[in-house]
Amino acid sequence: MDFIDLKSQQALIREQLDRRIAAVLDHGRYIMGPEVAELEERLADYVGAKHCIGASSGTDTLLIAMMALGVGPGDEVITVPYTWISTAEMIALLGAKPVFVDIDPETWNMDPGLLEAAITDKTKAIMPVGIYGQTADMTAINEIAARNGGLPVIEDAAQSFGATHHGEKSCSLSLVGSTSFFPSKPLGGYGDGGALFTDDDELAGAMRQNRVHGQAKKHHHPILGINGRLDTLQAAVVLAKLDLFDGEVVKRQEVAAVYDSKLGGSGVALPRVAVGNTSVYAQYTVLSDDRDALSASLKEAGVPSVSYYAVPLHLQPVFGYLGHSAGDFPVTEKIASQGLSLPMNPYLSEAEVSQVCAAFA
Repeated sequence: MDFIDLKSQQALIREQLDRRIAAVLDHGRYIMGPEVAELEERLADYVGAKHCIGASSGTDTLLIAMMALGVGPGDEVITVPYTWISTAEMIALLGAKPVFVDIDPETWNMDPGLLEAAITDKTKAIMPVGIYGQTADMTAINEIAARNGGLPVIEDAAQSFGATHHGEKSCSLSLVGSTSFFPSKPLGGYGDGGALFTDDDELAGAMRQNRVHGQAKKHHHPILGINGRLDTLQAAVVLAKLDLFDGEVVKRQEVAAVYDSKLGGSGVALPRVAVGNTSVYAQYTVLSDDRDALSASLKEAGVPSVSYYAVPLHLQPVFGYLGHSAGDFPVTEKIASQGLSLPMNPYLSEAEVSQVCAAFA
């Protein structure tokens, strides 16, 4: 059983993949070729944003966004300690300070009730994360940001692209949306890639400039930037996958519904989707008081599982200078110690889903 099944998907779109990749090989514009512009247009339309800016990874998108917003030394950016390291890593690389707030015990995303207390006169931006496939409470977060001087909100939607919050698509929910095309993501490429979204013309221009070494025109670099361009081949791959995407989201939700119905009462806590949200189930994660024993039992039954973010960011050695210790973010630490992700992909068969559920008996 595959934890993430890319082979079945590829079989469905192999002809289109071959055709699109061959087109790139024929025109030879391997960086920022026409497929990048085509993908940006389609994704902007899908999300409902005015601008989409393709970039080299879902990590670089965060960096590009914060550079465009002027984040730098002495600034603070608020985020969560329960996420992949790139969220806070990019803050620190700009010389700013990651300020952590704990997560909601139901959704495992940023707890808006704790956000306002973390805002200071040094706060430059707020960066909530859409963990495991659903967005944070972006409505509440945006309201808090607005009444605190109009702080910019960057939605880290690396896992929640395609999800909705009160009917609006992830990546259209704040000043900037950021997503990733890492291969394991619900909409992934065959390498690194990502995209940014905004309705702000000036900010879109700055982000486009930042992804090409700060270049405004040929031989003219008025600002510092990075090499953050999207490979044309990756754009071609994502384009080939895009037509399948909505159907795959439905299939993920159907798998999750079976897990929900069959694993209730099995002794694990199941993921919860907030009222007003939908999830793309980038992962289906349960909580177990004895995660290691459960993982071993699943392995014996031929079922793979993964413990994501088992060491939260505030306890990572690289962020030791922030002065945090165990107990500072109790909800994060509980989820980090108990969370176990089960196989989740649109191509799990009924037999495979039953095999997963039977391993809990």
